[in-house]
Amino acid sequence: MTMRRIAVMTSGGDSPGMNPAIRAVVRTATSYDVEVYGIRQAFSGLLAGDFERMTNRDVSGIIQRGGTILQTARNLEFKTPQGQKRGLRRLNEHGIEGMIVIGGDGSLRGALSLHNLGFPVIGIPGSIDNDIWGTNMSIGVDTALNTILDAIDKLRDTASSHERCFLLEVMGRNCGYLALMGGILGGAEFIMIPEHPTTLEQLGAALEDAYMRGKSHAMGVIAEGATPTVREVADYLSQHEIGFEVRVTVLGHVVRGGSPSAFDRLLATRMGTSAVERLIAGETGVMIALDGRDISTVSLEDATTKQRAVSETYFKMAEVLAK
Repeated sequence: MTMRRIAVMTSGGDSPGMNPAIRAVVRTATSYDVEVYGIRQAFSGLLAGDFERMTNRDVSGIIQRGGTILQTARNLEFKTPQGQKRGLRRLNEHGIEGMIVIGGDGSLRGALSLHNLGFPVIGIPGSIDNDIWGTNMSIGVDTALNTILDAIDKLRDTASSHERCFLLEVMGRNCGYLALMGGILGGAEFIMIPEHPTTLEQLGAALEDAYMRGKSHAMGVIAEGATPTVREVADYLSQHEIGFEVRVTVLGHVVRGGSPSAFDRLLATRMGTSAVERLIAGETGVMIALDGRDISTVSLEDATTKQRAVSETYFKMAEVLAK
């Protein structure tokens, strides 16, 4: 059977590049004479039947915009079997024959649940944390890293002017990829991530040694899920007079925003195009992935059950370069 009507949604946390992915989905599907319906507010919109037909004109001028024009939300009801069946009913009511879900781990699990109910669905990884198994990079990671680097560079200017130690907290509750890569590329003196707990005593001794060796400032990049927390680190360093004045900067949701980088625009476009082509060719239950330079797929089952780990090689590199 030829697929004539598909849907697309963005779910979970927003990430720069979601709009270019939506654009690619709509324009690629249109080129195959396939209608596209956007689902607003992710799985909440699915359950509410919030569908809207999208044309090439609707996605004109969005490739440079951060966030997502379809908006996003988190929904607990869809995690239940009853909610999933209700979602499937809404898709059938609107004559949708396949769906593309753009989002992180939880969003991809939602996509898998529909696949397990027999509905054709393909996932696209969109997560600034780069915590999704099976793909070298997710949509939004590169832009988030560039935002972090810009903050590090600016903070270093004032840190060196005042002999200060800046503690920069970035997103990463369970995965420290952004903090690790941001710290390496920004020349941080220390990095703290959830995967590698450290002690306050070790950190204090290292910074005191750096001060005694004549360093004019120090920069630490700390993932929000790291142990100890950025506030605990700041209190400890302030109380123990390591030499540097200590200041804390929390980037928070600033990391999620901004115009997607060239890399993210290209990645999102390639993934969106591939998702449509594979869906109308009959593939389902897979996630589009970046494998080296190539676009490939992994099963949604693997992508949502296997855990991506940060590279030990990068962590060791960070320790060497921080000396």
